Amino acid sequence: MTRFLLRRFAAMIALLIVISFVTFSLFQLGPADPAAAACGQECTPERVAQARVALGMDQPFLSQYVDYMTGLLHGRWVGAPGSQTLCEWPCLGKSFQTNENVTAIIARALPYTLSVAVGAIVLWTVVGVGLGMLAALRKGKFTDKVVVGAASVGVSLPIPVTGLLLLLFFVSTLHVLPFTTNEITSPFGPAGPGGWVLNYLLPWVALAVLFSAQYIRVTRSNMLETFGEDFMRTARAKGLSRPKIVFRHGARAGITPVVTMLGLDIGLLLGGAVLTEQIFSVPGIGFTAVHAAQSGDLPVTMAITMMAAFFIIVANVVVDAAYAVIDPRVRVN
Repeated sequence: MTRFLLRRFAAMIALLIVISFVTFSLFQLGPADPAAAACGQECTPERVAQARVALGMDQPFLSQYVDYMTGLLHGRWVGAPGSQTLCEWPCLGKSFQTNENVTAIIARALPYTLSVAVGAIVLWTVVGVGLGMLAALRKGKFTDKVVVGAASVGVSLPIPVTGLLLLLFFVSTLHVLPFTTNEITSPFGPAGPGGWVLNYLLPWVALAVLFSAQYIRVTRSNMLETFGEDFMRTARAKGLSRPKIVFRHGARAGITPVVTMLGLDIGLLLGGAVLTEQIFSVPGIGFTAVHAAQSGDLPVTMAITMMAAFFIIVANVVVDAAYAVIDPRVRVN
C-alpha cells in the first residue's frame, strides 16, 4: 500500500509539472498579450513595452517559466528593474488590476468555496447514495419509480434554473431564508454553525439537486448489478441477515464507481462552482475566476486554473487509495 501511494504521489507531482507548463504556455504564448492586459485599455506602445519588462516578458520563455515555478518554492522579486517588490511564498504573481499578490486573492476566496463545497458534498452524497440504495432494494415497486422519476427531473435541471427558483420561493416570496452574505466564511465565526448553515443552505440545495440525481442513478444501477454477483448469492445461501448482506457485502462493492464520481466532483467543486457562486453572489474561487477573466487579469486566471487542476489530481489519488479500503477485491489485486 505504501509503495502504491508513493508511486501515485510521484505521478501526481509529474502531472502537476506538465499541467503547469501547458497552462503557462497557453497564457504566455496565446493570442492575448499579457503586457497589454496589464497596461490597460488606454495604453501607448511605449507603456506596453514597459509592462513587458515589468512582467519579465522580455526574457526567453523557459526563463519566464522557471522564474514562475521558482515562486512556488520560495518568494521572488517581481516588477521592473529598480522598482521591484517582493512576492512572498508561495508566489503566483501579482494581479494586473489591484497589484495584490494572487496568493492573497485566492486565500480570501477559498473559504467561501470550501463553505459551499463541504455542505453540498455531504448533502448530495447522503441523499444520492441513500435514495439510490433504497431504489435498488425496492426495484420495480412504487418507491423505486418515484425515486427514479425524481432523479430524472433533477438531472435535467441546470444550476441557474434551480438556483433562481430557490431564490424566488424561499427568499423573495416566503422570506424564510436570507440572501447569502460574504460576511460568513465558516461555522466557527460570530454567526455560529446555525448562521453558517442558513447562509449557504440554498447553494447547497441547488448543487445537491443536480448531483444527487446523478448519484441516485449510478448507485441504483451498480447496486442492482452487485446483487446479482456470485458472492451475494453465496452470502444469502449462508443465511446471513439481509442488512449484513446489503451493507457489509453489497454496498462496499456497489459504491466503488460512486467513489470515483465523488473524487472528481470534489476536485471540480473546490476548483470553483462558477455558476452557483455567480447566482448566489458568493465571492469564492469561481466568482473570482469569472471576474478575472472578464477583466483580463491573467495571473489570477492562470493561478486558479492550476489550482483547480491540483485539486482534481489530488482527488484522483485519494480515490485510488480509498478503493483498497472499500473493496477487498482491489486489495487482492
